[in-house]
Amino acid sequence: MGQTLPSTSSGQALSDKNIKHDQQPDVQSWLQSAQANILFEATSLNVQNGQPAVDHIRAALTHGAHAITANKGPIVHAYRELRDLAAARGKRFLFESTVMDGVPIFSLFHQLPAIHLHGFHGILNSTTNVILSEMENSLTFDEALQKAQSLGIAETDATHDIDGYDAAVKTAALITVLMDIPIRLEEIQREGIRGLNAEAVRAAKKEAGPYKLVCRAKKEGSKVTATVRPEQIPQTDPMSRISGTSSYIYFETDIFPGLALTEENPGLYATAYGMLADFVRAVNG
Repeated sequence: MGQTLPSTSSGQALSDKNIKHDQQPDVQSWLQSAQANILFEATSLNVQNGQPAVDHIRAALTHGAHAITANKGPIVHAYRELRDLAAARGKRFLFESTVMDGVPIFSLFHQLPAIHLHGFHGILNSTTNVILSEMENSLTFDEALQKAQSLGIAETDATHDIDGYDAAVKTAALITVLMDIPIRLEEIQREGIRGLNAEAVRAAKKEAGPYKLVCRAKKEGSKVTATVRPEQIPQTDPMSRISGTSSYIYFETDIFPGLALTEENPGLYATAYGMLADFVRAVNG
């Protein structure tokens, strides 16, 4: 669950740092006592149902506070409900930090009225990108994972990253918001990098092109097909040059056939900046 963190009366924060999992705070009562105007929600991703973040955000909006989150789960599992609740309460539900840290993806499309997104592809998980980059530089899979963990890039349990869940949730979030088509995680064909060995990764780098964990989505009518899986990327493709903690996304729209964003090796401040930017958007209306 979440922990209350020190804040002013104008804003309150929830994260899962330094809290026992058997604690069950009454978020609604807490919000009322704090007289919070804004809730910053930063609990860990729950792939299965997006909880407790969904309940935290619902409580904040019901209370009459803006809700800002870095958690992808609520976008995938409850976006339309929370979006409509925010609109009904005259508040903002913002989540720029959920994909590519603080890079303005969702706010960019908000500034592009009447644009129709037909598809996208990209590299959205930095942990697997770091692991593959280190494997290209002679480390084994286990050694590359340990290095990513020592750098603070990978969690102690990196299953969500390695098996493609994190990338799939980000893909689902982009589809749900930017294409306005809800998609279940099980509808996304998902394969992680666990099955790749160092020899194959190094050979691919030298020959046809490096392996990358690639997210793809394509809209056809009212349906979307989406995949997350390792692919060998031709040397001529910009994705082949994305290494380390960098990310990349390429959008195909009706007006702009190709619109790409690259994030070069961001620091830990990038996600925090995304939440700060959402705070500015919320208070400025």
